[in-house]
Amino acid sequence: MSNPLQPTFLVSAYSDPIVVKINGKANYLNCNSFREFIGQMVSDNKRRIVLDFENCKGMDSTFLGILAGTALELRKQTPAGVLILSNLGQRNHELVCNLGLQNLLTIAEEIPENCDTGSAAEFSALKNVKISDAKNVLRAHQDLVQADTENASKFQDVIAFLKNQVETDSDN
Repeated sequence: MSNPLQPTFLVSAYSDPIVVKINGKANYLNCNSFREFIGQMVSDNKRRIVLDFENCKGMDSTFLGILAGTALELRKQTPAGVLILSNLGQRNHELVCNLGLQNLLTIAEEIPENCDTGSAAEFSALKNVKISDAKNVLRAHQDLVQADTENASKFQDVIAFLKNQVETDSDN
């Protein structure tokens, strides 16, 4: 059984497009380093990001919310950027589509040919940082609702719980 805290993301940060290979499960326990990396790439005005799910064993709503937020931010760029999910597999494809994210990003059967994925040496593992705090998990779920309003009913209890947690943490 793999360690859920083990680094899961291999990145090629200097390629165009940026390529991230996801290995194992992508979840709230290990996605904070991914969130920080992807946020920096968007801030650096990178417009094309490809995520390779070939070795991804699953993902949770926090990770999906990070994808939604990233796609929304890329759309705000001029010209608009694109988030491409490749090699999703059936279950991960269902997870993306059940939340309406296929309307925000591009789904590809495999990594597009024009992507320079280079040799394995060009990829480096993101170091895992602390588990996402309630504020980041809340933001990820709010991004899912912004991506598709039908998600509001799916995550209303989670959002209410996390809002309470964030308010309690800020009172301390």
